[in-house]
Amino acid sequence: MITYLQGDATQPIDSGDAIRVIAHICNDVGAWGSGFVLALSRRWDAPERAYRRWFKEQQGFELGAIQFRHVESELSVCNMIAQHGCGATDGVPPIRYEALALCLEHLGDLLCDIKASVHMPRIGCGLAGGTWGQVEPLIQEHLCSKGVNVYVYDLEKRDVQL
Repeated sequence: MITYLQGDATQPIDSGDAIRVIAHICNDVGAWGSGFVLALSRRWDAPERAYRRWFKEQQGFELGAIQFRHVESELSVCNMIAQHGCGATDGVPPIRYEALALCLEHLGDLLCDIKASVHMPRIGCGLAGGTWGQVEPLIQEHLCSKGVNVYVYDLEKRDVQL
């Protein structure tokens, strides 16, 4: 089950889980400079540094790959490569749902046997151009079905779940 909260995903609630992970989407071109990543970088520099190093070295840096960076006690950030480029090309948004499914599958497999929770904004539905109607089922399938607690944060109150 997904729990929807009003708040900042960079300040996840104490969910009572042993490990909390902030998950977000990154692009496959090494660009880090707009959207949710700015909020992450205002709190911690490790996720951005790790992402830039990963892009530079190109070791496993590809759509569907994930990378963790520990940022605080029992809190990590998961960089998920699920966006091709930075903007729409010929009307196609940069989100790649197949890559997002792979990222979430890897994340779910890693977290399913430990008491962990995942905290995120509505990943893929901002600058990546995705729709929550397509993202939410992927989260349900690859995280919730494996027993991973998921918390989705909206900065502003929403009347209807998209």
